[in-house]
Amino acid sequence: MKAHRLPKMSVEEYIQHEIETKQRHEYHQGNIYALAGGSLEHALLIGNIYAEMREGLKKRGADCKSITNDAKLHIESESRYVYPDSMVICGDVQKSSEYPEAVTNPILVVEVLSESTSEYDRGDKFYFYRQVPTLQEYVLIAQDRYLVETFYKSPEQDLWQISRFEGIDQQILLQSIGLEIHMKDLYFDIGLDL
Repeated sequence: MKAHRLPKMSVEEYIQHEIETKQRHEYHQGNIYALAGGSLEHALLIGNIYAEMREGLKKRGADCKSITNDAKLHIESESRYVYPDSMVICGDVQKSSEYPEAVTNPILVVEVLSESTSEYDRGDKFYFYRQVPTLQEYVLIAQDRYLVETFYKSPEQDLWQISRFEGIDQQILLQSIGLEIHMKDLYFDIGLDL
């Protein structure tokens, strides 16, 4: 994870720090990390996945919400606050008892990979996300090529199924919310010279 680390804080101090500075930070058991800025491609991919999920859920009349990377996720069992690149919550939004601006019940979490965060997003961060009881799907999007990986856990099993979608002509299946997204739509306005 490429981020600037700040001195240790309690949850209350962390929340106050974010309110005062109006900057986003991740909280990991007392350790605070200011989030580094992303590339233009990173921002475009976040916007595209959010828009595709939102539109698809809206068309289906699903009781689910696509959420941007401004929303904070509280992983209660791990005492962590993180900012996924996008999330989907189905049904009522459950808020953290410690900080009501943070949610606790995504069914799907998306991260757009970068060179500096890829290892963290695939390793420790995925481990942290798996501690969220409602999580059924984790989606990783590459920004340097047409590649999406999904990790899906059905509600009936505790096994993660991995799917890989590669190439501009692929249809990406998001099983947890029953949506297909065309790779061309996900990578709209991303200038990949392959």
